[in-house]
Amino acid sequence: MGTVPPAGQPGPFPPVFPPAPVPASRLRRIAAPAGVMAGVLGAFVLVGSVDPNEPGHYPVCPLLRLTGVYCPGCGGLRSAYAVAHGDLGTAFGSNAPAVIGYGVFAVVWVLWMVRAAAGKPARFAPRPVHWWAIGAVLLIFTVVRNLPFGSALAP
Repeated sequence: MGTVPPAGQPGPFPPVFPPAPVPASRLRRIAAPAGVMAGVLGAFVLVGSVDPNEPGHYPVCPLLRLTGVYCPGCGGLRSAYAVAHGDLGTAFGSNAPAVIGYGVFAVVWVLWMVRAAAGKPARFAPRPVHWWAIGAVLLIFTVVRNLPFGSALAP
């Protein structure tokens, strides 16, 4: 009938179980968080080198131009510019939620990098209630910054 292959040689049928995957190297595991940080740092370098306080460098917020209402992102570029120059007071004055967002991003990124280097999944999955809470805070911030008593929050 058929011949039996010598020991160690593959037979006429594929193996029952595929070979185990080779674990990714540490460099490959941290590539994604490192790439994200490179993009963020590149954005901060750009904003830090081109002053958004001088007109003509960046487009005007369309909501502000059309309605005169500050959106939750108005002042975000000025905030990033101030953070890039180490002026946190001015950054908070331009857009406080953006500065808080930069801090949250930094913490989440560090956790992602540490877990990636250790070969563990990131496991950052906010629930819908968290997203609704963030949206509610931004909505309240937007309304208050456009009212006369909240003018200190305007950029």
